[in-house]
Amino acid sequence: MSKSEIDKVTAEFFGSFDNRDGKTADVGRIRRLMLPGGVIVKTGGELTAYTVEEFIEPRERLLADGRLTEFSEWETSERTDIVGDIACRFGDYRKAGVLDGEPFEGSGTKTIQFVRTPEGWRITAFSWYDQP
Repeated sequence: MSKSEIDKVTAEFFGSFDNRDGKTADVGRIRRLMLPGGVIVKTGGELTAYTVEEFIEPRERLLADGRLTEFSEWETSERTDIVGDIACRFGDYRKAGVLDGEPFEGSGTKTIQFVRTPEGWRITAFSWYDQP
């Protein structure tokens, strides 16, 4: 059951950025998927660490202000290791959208750490690397 629950949380995480077909992205749901003190790290180029709020706010704006449209991200492969109440997932992903009127596609790798809480599995941290 744990693996399917982690799969669901991961799918919700990726789905929170989706604004295709006029849909409003729900980046704020990351607040529910992550522990409040969670850490988010962007690698490659300039290493940047974010709090949950520092990560959400600019992405909410970007996905709502019309600059980034028809955007989605999706996992293409993954490996999830679960030991007791902790889990780690490595996954490759693809993304596509239209930024400032120009279509783009990209890919990368994310690692997501989870813990089982009384409310179910939650993300404690995630990091990503976008392929150049």
